[in-house]
Amino acid sequence: MWQSQPVTDALVFIFGLMFGSFLNVCIRRLPQHESIVTPGSHCPRCQTPIRARDNIPVVSYLLLRGRCRACGERISPEYPLVELLTGMLALGCYWQFGITISGVKWTLFSAMMLVLVFTDFHDRLLPNRVNYFGLAAGLALSPFTPAVDGFARWLLHGWFALGAPEWTVRLADSALGAIVAGGMLWLFAEGYFRLRGREGMGLGDVKMMAMAGAFLGVRQAILMMLLGSILGSVVGAIAVWGFGKGRDYELPFGSFLGIAALFMIFAGGPLLHWYVTTTGLGR
Repeated sequence: MWQSQPVTDALVFIFGLMFGSFLNVCIRRLPQHESIVTPGSHCPRCQTPIRARDNIPVVSYLLLRGRCRACGERISPEYPLVELLTGMLALGCYWQFGITISGVKWTLFSAMMLVLVFTDFHDRLLPNRVNYFGLAAGLALSPFTPAVDGFARWLLHGWFALGAPEWTVRLADSALGAIVAGGMLWLFAEGYFRLRGREGMGLGDVKMMAMAGAFLGVRQAILMMLLGSILGSVVGAIAVWGFGKGRDYELPFGSFLGIAALFMIFAGGPLLHWYVTTTGLGR
């Protein structure tokens, strides 16, 4: 029974729900520069510690009808939403990559992107602790997982033709992805500042792209930026023309980049294939 597919799916999903509960802690505390370890979970209004029976992902929220047991304060529905999204992403990574190092890599990446989506949406902040940890994790895991797009082999064909170990190709892919993706966004931000005399985005977006590039590689990171920019432009236009926001309204660009990154995890391969065959880039 334990080896049946439905049971395995359920266990992976439950793990994702539990991991999502931890991500909620990160989303709330990291922007405030608080510890994500201590103190334990508590009501933000009355500070009452949350007991184990009231801390079951999704289930406790439903049983308590979205309110704190001690003071009756309403609990944001974002908490079960993050838990459900994390469970679904963990299950999706399992279905696509299996219980492998690649599966762990992409589950971790999706979790970090989920945190950044919500912290940027709420606080217009992309915590360094997430970006730096993600950059290190992307580089460290790259030698043990398949190269995402092989851009390093294409770019450095002569050197790799001499018989360099395969793990160096993978590490080079990851390092080039971080350098190119972060560098491109930094150049765009610097150019905007020099042309307009004000910042168009913060360095957090640059660090986020460097981290994403370490996981996705050069070409998929570029596609991620394009998708994120398109999504941000559409939402920005709706905010300005549909809801009367000023043209200087600050959009959470990191949130759009994060959504694009989650899309790339599951559809990046086919999209990259279409992009390469259409443009001829990196053949």
